Amino acid sequence: IHALQNHDELTLELVHFWTLHKEELYELGGKAWTGADLREQIRTTMYERLSGESAPYNRKFVTNGVACTTASIIAAALGLRDLSRLDAAQIAQIQRVHLLLAMYNAFQPGVFALSGWDLVGALPLPADAVAELMADGDTRWINRGAYDLLDGNPSATHSAANLPKAPALYGSIPSQLQEPASFLNQLKTMLAIRRQYEIYASRQIAIPSVQSKGLLVMVHALPHNQGLQVTALNFGAHALVEEIPLAETPSPRVVDMFTGRAELLAAGALRVALDGYAGKSYWIPPA
Repeated sequence: IHALQNHDELTLELVHFWTLHKEELYELGGKAWTGADLREQIRTTMYERLSGESAPYNRKFVTNGVACTTASIIAAALGLRDLSRLDAAQIAQIQRVHLLLAMYNAFQPGVFALSGWDLVGALPLPADAVAELMADGDTRWINRGAYDLLDGNPSATHSAANLPKAPALYGSIPSQLQEPASFLNQLKTMLAIRRQYEIYASRQIAIPSVQSKGLLVMVHALPHNQGLQVTALNFGAHALVEEIPLAETPSPRVVDMFTGRAELLAAGALRVALDGYAGKSYWIPPA
C-alpha cells in the first residue's frame, strides 16, 4: 500500500538502520557512519528542517515523527516558514510537489491511497484551536482538521464532531473540477493512465543507478505481456537530462504516457528530461 496523508504522524523511525543495519557502515557528507549513528543524524536533521523554528506549523510527535499534513511537510521542505502569507506561486509549487509525491505512490505496483486532506490541500490547524485535544501530548490533532469535499456547508467553521475546519490550499472538489490545472484534475489524469496500463498490477524489475541526486527511476513489467513501464521522478528543484540504460527492452520504441509522443531508444538507453519537481511515465511496448 502506497499512501499519502492519513490521521497519524509522518513517521521518522528509520527502522532498518535501527535494527538490521545498525552496525553496517555508510557514507554521508564525506563521513563514515554506522547505521545506528546515521539514523540519529538523519532524524535530527529532519526534525530541525520539518518542524520547530524552521516550520512552526508542524509539531514533533512523541519520539518517532512529525505531526503535519502532506501540504505542510512540502512547505517545510521548500523552506516556507509562514503558511498564512503564501502567494500564488508558492501554492503552485506546493501543489507541484504534492502531485510528484502522488505520482511516486501511484506509478508503481500496489494500492494507492490518499485522503480528503490531500484532495483539498489541507494545512495544519493552529495548536490553540485544538489545545484541549492536545492536552495529553498528542500533537497529531493539528493534522486532523475538518474539510468539506463537496461544499456542502461552505460557511461552516467546524465539523459535526466539532473539529475546526482546516485551512485548504486547493479548494473543494466542485471548485477544482472547474480548473484544468487543479490538483484534482491533474491527479485524475494520473489515475486514468495508472488504470489504462494496469500499473497497479505490474511487477517491479529494476531501479537503475542514476547520476542526478534527485532522480528516481523505477522499471516495471506490465501484466498480460503489455511491455515495460518506466517511472521517472525528479525530486530536485532543478531541471535534469540523463541517459538511463535499460536492459533487455522488448522493442526500440518508447512512448510518453502523458503526451502520447513516441521516440526511439538510443542503444538501449532512455533519455529522461525533467523539470524540477516533475515526473514522467514511459511505455515500452512489446515487440
